[in-house]
Formats: sequence, C-alpha cells, structure tokens
Amino acid sequence: MSERKLQVIPLGGLGEFGMNSTALRYGDDIIVIDAGMMFPDAELLGVDIVIPDFTYLEENREHVRALILTHGHEDHVGATPFLLAQLNLPVYATAFTRALVERRLEEHEMLSQTRLNTVKPGERIEIGPFQIEFIHVTHSIVSAVALAVTTPLGVIIHTGDFKIDPTPTDNELFDLHTLAAYGKRGVLLLLSDSTNVDRPGYTQSERAVRPRLEEIFTRAGRRLVIACFSSSVHRLQQIIELSAQHGRKVALLGRSMMNVTEIAHSLGLLHIPDGILLRPQDIMPTLANKVTVLISGTQGEPMSALSRVAVDNHKNFSIQAGDTVVLSSRIIPGNEKPIFRMVNHLARRGADVVYGSMNPPVHVSGHGSAEELKLMLNLVRPRFFAPIHGEYRQLAKHAALAQHLRFQGLEDTFILETGETLVLDAKGAHKGGRVTVGRVCIDSGTIDEVVEDMVIRDRRHLSEDGFVLPIIAINKHTGRCEGLPEIVSRGFISSDDGADLLQSAKQVVARTLEQSTAEERTDWGVMQEKIRADLKRFLAKETQRRPLIMPVILEV
Repeated sequence: MSERKLQVIPLGGLGEFGMNSTALRYGDDIIVIDAGMMFPDAELLGVDIVIPDFTYLEENREHVRALILTHGHEDHVGATPFLLAQLNLPVYATAFTRALVERRLEEHEMLSQTRLNTVKPGERIEIGPFQIEFIHVTHSIVSAVALAVTTPLGVIIHTGDFKIDPTPTDNELFDLHTLAAYGKRGVLLLLSDSTNVDRPGYTQSERAVRPRLEEIFTRAGRRLVIACFSSSVHRLQQIIELSAQHGRKVALLGRSMMNVTEIAHSLGLLHIPDGILLRPQDIMPTLANKVTVLISGTQGEPMSALSRVAVDNHKNFSIQAGDTVVLSSRIIPGNEKPIFRMVNHLARRGADVVYGSMNPPVHVSGHGSAEELKLMLNLVRPRFFAPIHGEYRQLAKHAALAQHLRFQGLEDTFILETGETLVLDAKGAHKGGRVTVGRVCIDSGTIDEVVEDMVIRDRRHLSEDGFVLPIIAINKHTGRCEGLPEIVSRGFISSDDGADLLQSAKQVVARTLEQSTAEERTDWGVMQEKIRADLKRFLAKETQRRPLIMPVILEV
C-alpha cells in the first residue's frame, strides 16, 4: 500500500456497545487501541463473553507493533488476553489499567510472557511512524486517558471514554489545555465517545452523589449494603470516607471488589483509614449499625456476591429486616430482569432497597452528555470527524451534532461501522474497503474455549424444541433391527401427552429400516441421516416443532 495513506480500522465497538478496538495503519505499521469484550445477548446460550474477531491483525501479524489501552473497563481491556494469545505485542497502559490487565493475564497464566509498559499522562512514546501522547481525562474509572497520535499525515485524537468533570473527587482535572493546544496546531481526525450523545446538557460530577449518600448514611438504622461497580474507585473512596465519619467498619464482598480495592490501595489511588476494614466473617457478629458492606454484583449476575446474598446463599452474610441496600449503579439495558428479580429477593428479606434515578442521584454516568461532546469538538476543531463507541443511532446523532456546529475547518464527518475503514491521504479522507470482523464467542472464559456458531445454534435449538433420541439395535451379522426402536425425548413433549406420538415415531423409524437395503443398514452414517430425515419430516408434520434428532445405533 502507498506510504502516504493512513487507515482507521474499527475492529469492534462501532454500531454496538462493548468490544471496543480500533487499529491505525500507516504504511506497514499498525497499532491497536484497546481490546474490549462484551457480555452475550440472551440468545447466545452458554456463552460467557464475546470478543472481536482479530483475523485482520492475525493476517497482518508482522506489521502489528503494539497494543495501547485507554482505561481499565472490561469493554476496553477484556479481550487483551485473547489478542495476546494470538500476537505477542508490547502493551502500553497507565499503572492502574496495567494492574487490572495483569490480574487477567495471571488467570490465563500468560503474565510471564507478556511485555507490559507503564505510561503516565503527559508522556510521549514513539512506535514506528506513530508518536503517541497520553492525555488525562475524567471518567468513572481512575487513570483514564485520551490519545493524541501524531502521524506523518497529521494528528489523530482518540478520546477513549470520557466526561468533563469540573470537580473530580481526586482533584485530577480533565486536561483540556493539551487538547486545546492540539486544536490550535491542527487536528486531522477526531475519534470521540458517543455513548451519551442523546442526553442533553452536562453529565453530573462524581461529587453529585455525595449528598444522597450522606442522607442514606444518616437515616440507615442498621447495616448498610452498597453495591457499585468495583472499578468506580472514586465512589468507593466516598463510601469509605462516609463510613469513617459515621463510625462504621467497612467489609468488602465479591472477588472483583477485593481485587480492585487492593490494586487501587497499593497504587495510592484509594485511601483506606487504619482499622476501618472488617473481615467478611465478622460482619454478622458486629453491631448492625456499625457496618457498611461494599459488595459487587450490581447487574444481577447469577454468581455475584449480591445475587448470592439476595437468596441467602452467602457463607458470611445474610440480609435481615431493616437493612438498607443501595444500588449505586446504572441499570444496563437488557439487564432489567435479573436486577429486578434480585431486588425482589432483597425486599422479601425485609431490606429497604434504594435504586434507580433520583435527585440528588445515587449514581452518575461516566460518559459526557451532548454539551460535553460539543465542547470536545470545539476544542479540537478537527478537519475530519468520526464518532466511536455506541450503536448506529448514537453515531449518527453525534455526526449530526458536529455538522450542526459548523466550526471552521471541518470538512467532513464519517459514520463508520465495525469493519468499515476510513482512509486518509494528502487529498483528504474517504471510506475504504471492509476488513474481516465479527464476534468470537468464548465459553468458560478460557483462551481455548471458542464457541462455534453451530454450537450456539444447537443450544438455541435444544432450548426451544428439545431433543429426540431414536435408539436402534442392529445385528451386525444380519443387518436387521433387533426389536422395535426405542425413542427417548427431553424438552419436546411430555410422556403422558406424547405416548401415542412416540409410538408412531417408532413405527416411522422401523419403516425406514425396513425400506433400506442391506448395504445401507451396514453403513451407520447413511442410516443415521435417513432416520433423522424421516423422523424430522414426521414430527414437523404432526407437531409443527423441530426438535434436535440424534439417532443412536447400537451393534449387537
């Protein structure tokens, strides 16, 4: 390819929530920004996580130079072990993001062979033709950065996830000055977060949750159980401070909560007063009005700590009447059913459950609303603009927002979807060809457990129509059937209602055997297909259902 072409290649996260990953290519050099995962839709039965298809990177493995991470949320780093299992790349991340990734790599026994590099906001690194500056931004997780990637053709700004918080709890302000300086010098392309483009105004500061939390601490007469995203270190800090003020000890429940607090504390990002922590086994013996429980599981995940507590299945802690449970988190669309099922269980145990939108809020978003996205566009003033991170409706709205501003210098906006490339050269920018992209389904969270589409289709088939097992005993000497075939079914029809149907099905199988030649009867593969086809036709005609049919042939 020509040396003077720059390509932006979205591998995930455009036109969908999660799986954020983008490749930048100049000549024969490629860098990858983020490698995220997403949780599966309801129809992906038995799948644990979904990651991008990294085929394009594998096909160009000799050109891929590095993986750069913007922050530590799973939708940006969750696929890192799976990408590094295919390509042994150097990884660049801030200290907190690196520590979260290290835990993931440890789980997959990959830490020793991975090249991890720590960077700080304000630092610059050079990788081939790319010079990358890390710019501090505020988000719902600490140590988030935007990237200014200087290429021979110009500067690309990739915002990562952000909101412009004027009063962050750690007083680490959003670095607007650096972004404005790039804007003055000239930016070729802006890639900007679109998650909250349909929310008018500004996203509230993290400090906005403090008044509501103070009110809850003041009126809680017994144990206070607060669930929040374990990565929300700012929120954890406020809860720990309020617990200290109200004379409460703090217990941590849930593996992710323990891991993240340990990492944040060791890096000096979370300050925990001496003597305030309480062991999980000491929660119940301690006076109820002297305990705060910080717990993970805000989305009703089946095996999370809060879900187990809700059904009284936690070894160290039981909810009792009068306890207050606070869901200091957003209900992610699609998770309403498991969350409200969990809330119902908590309410049955006599807990006062606080959740949902209220004023002052118990949760604020980590993504910028429409006015912040306008501010980003006006500061950076790019020549070209492509919205990222969101479904198509959000990308389209963000593109329209940029066109509406009509600031000087904006030549064009591009709505890209995953797999569509954007090509920039001396003449300008245009959409290029498509690259191979898709979703890879992972079962059990291990590198090797990739779930094929066929497996998911079979699982869906089983869940909807059940299965039927015709069992045929064939004499290997004569090729004849020994007695009438047996039929076992599960999830298809009840034994009482289906007795006559299954009897008829046996006759269909017997007839198929009778009408087959002696040669066919000695070829199990042929017989299985013939029985499957005839039985499928019969059952579809009789019941209008299509169970999974798996003939079993026994040699006797």
